[in-house]
Amino acid sequence: MLDIVTTNSGIILSIRTQPGSSKNRIIGEYGGRLKLAVTAAPEKGRANKAVIELLADTLHISESSIHIISGESSRDKRLMI
Repeated sequence: MLDIVTTNSGIILSIRTQPGSSKNRIIGEYGGRLKLAVTAAPEKGRANKAVIELLADTLHISESSIHIISGESSRDKRLMI
């Protein structure tokens, strides 16, 4: 089951990223986290930007509605949506 927390500001979603993948996609659940694969390399924030773009496109919301609240330099992240 996915680790999703509802707050007054939105929801907090725990994710696991797989940078350097062959294509951008949502893989599925991984240890309570949503696992995402992105083609971008994990350098200079490129993979983080790709994760935000993928989720924004999938959820049909603006990229500015998604914020990384922890894990900017880790594969495991928490996002506020």
